[in-house]
Amino acid sequence: ITVVTWNVGTAMPPNDVTSLLHLNTGETNDVDMIAIGLQEVNSKINKRLKDALFTDQWSELFMDALSPFHFVLVSTVRMQGVILLVFAKYYHLPFLQDIQTDCTRTGLGGYWGNKGGVSVRLSIFGHMVCFLNCHLPAHLEKAEQRKEDFATILHMQQFEGHVASGILDHDLVFWFGDLNFRIESLDIRFVKYAIDSNILSQLWEKDQLNIAKSTWSVLSGFQEGPLNFPPTFKFDVGTNKYDSSAKKRKPAWTDRILWKIKSPSVGLGAGGHQPSRGVLSVSQLCYCSHMEYTVSDHKPVAAIFAVQFASKADKPPVEIYVADEWSRPEQAVVRYKMAAGFHRSSWDWIGLYRVGFRHPKDYVSYVWARSDDGERCLEKQMCAQVMFSEDALPKRKGEYILGYYSNTSSSIAGVTEPFQISLPRSEEGSSPTDSSGSSSEEEDDSTLVLLAPKSRSPSPGKMKRHRSRSPSLAKFQDLILRPSSRDRGMSRSPSPQNRQGLPGDIPTIHLPQEEPGCCAAKGKDPGRATASQEGSSFYQTMWERGGPQCVSADNPLARADPRNLGLLPALRLEMIDQALGRRRESADQGYPCRRMSPTSPPGCSTSPKEGSSP
Repeated sequence: ITVVTWNVGTAMPPNDVTSLLHLNTGETNDVDMIAIGLQEVNSKINKRLKDALFTDQWSELFMDALSPFHFVLVSTVRMQGVILLVFAKYYHLPFLQDIQTDCTRTGLGGYWGNKGGVSVRLSIFGHMVCFLNCHLPAHLEKAEQRKEDFATILHMQQFEGHVASGILDHDLVFWFGDLNFRIESLDIRFVKYAIDSNILSQLWEKDQLNIAKSTWSVLSGFQEGPLNFPPTFKFDVGTNKYDSSAKKRKPAWTDRILWKIKSPSVGLGAGGHQPSRGVLSVSQLCYCSHMEYTVSDHKPVAAIFAVQFASKADKPPVEIYVADEWSRPEQAVVRYKMAAGFHRSSWDWIGLYRVGFRHPKDYVSYVWARSDDGERCLEKQMCAQVMFSEDALPKRKGEYILGYYSNTSSSIAGVTEPFQISLPRSEEGSSPTDSSGSSSEEEDDSTLVLLAPKSRSPSPGKMKRHRSRSPSLAKFQDLILRPSSRDRGMSRSPSPQNRQGLPGDIPTIHLPQEEPGCCAAKGKDPGRATASQEGSSFYQTMWERGGPQCVSADNPLARADPRNLGLLPALRLEMIDQALGRRRESADQGYPCRRMSPTSPPGCSTSPKEGSSP
């Protein structure tokens, strides 16, 4: 397990994080999971609004860097500028269950999330593990406040279920982040001398966290490797030089990574859960900072752990069986078998992924896991079967993976080994719903999919809320609108609502021929006639479901088709605003005011024709 912490100081992401994640080295082949904790990610209001619709740039950076190495985003949680990302190799996903997230604010007495902690907890092969990313109060004299905030985070964060409801109830806890502990007593000149002379051990005994580990009961059992790297704070941005500003802050090891193994002597938890003696052990293989990153006044810190335990889960919750190659559409048959006790849902689905997919929603296509005999197959431990339609299959040859997504646990419960898809190319070209003609990154650059921040589940309607939120879709460099999936007839989103036809009651703007007598003005009052025509034009733009209404051909919005725009409220507001502007102009010119209401005629100088609609 690799753990990374970095206070990014509201900076933009660097171009490359390969060395930070220890990629392209022999260590990467052995790493199974990666947890990344960030602090002070830009969380200004305009940036947060953008991140609410799209994945933030830092998460995109790490997903892009890790997906070629077969890492998939398992879970993520954000509290303002504090972000936690947990990745795992795709073939471990079925054995990562009971995934939950939580966050605790401690800034401004608990009302502000600039300080606090976010966590992801999960069961790894049957062992409960919690990752806790914290940003604690700054400054040398705030040590007691840091202690109180950490105790508050441990007390406030509670998880659902009987097993490991609190953070310290887990078999293994990784605690990391910008913990903001400083070096006491020593003068800044001596601290810099010790750093330059590489005699860091003389600073260890004055480190506040080292002192606290032996005196604070709340830190009992937490372990940390030796600090054999220079203090990671505070640097001049863009350099490797310590603070040269007027404040001249003393260097300190603010960014730390600790771990704690649940002691076998601790009494039984709420659910009677207790690890067996000697079943889990942790050894730290690496603990270092990365001086090559200069975008922030902090240096990132990484640690690699070897975690050994006896597996409590030999088989995944869902086993998927598929042919070694799909060369014809009729071969796209998927058979799956659910383990006894698996909680299936009618909203479960099987996704088809390219090798190197980034997160569980990064599928090429999907099929609902709704076989008619699903319950009987689960009860009698038989294989159920579904089939991908020809339109849903990718047109490009390559290696793909099937994954069973459980809506109940919001995680992938079963995956296959990579297999080949090599379907014959159709002369008619790709299906409009097929996205395999371009890479996922290319698709993301040319597509805008607006997602509500709390409606990221693939199932529609009012579903059970999960505390663990899956990420939104990938990055969007340009804002390009495309017709909605309902207009195209097919959808890549696993929501049955998107497969329905276009509702027939959406109002359409019609442009009938002008009637020469309608709202005609008398020749003796041209000013009154002009104002009357403008008022009538506004009135005619208002439509009702009862039937088509007249629209002035002079209005440029009359030529817009709301079926394509999909922005009826915005159109209506704009027309009201334009009309009110005309009304004010009429009043300024001395014309009598008219009551402009959809329920009253528009005050023409002549009466409407008998029998005509108002």
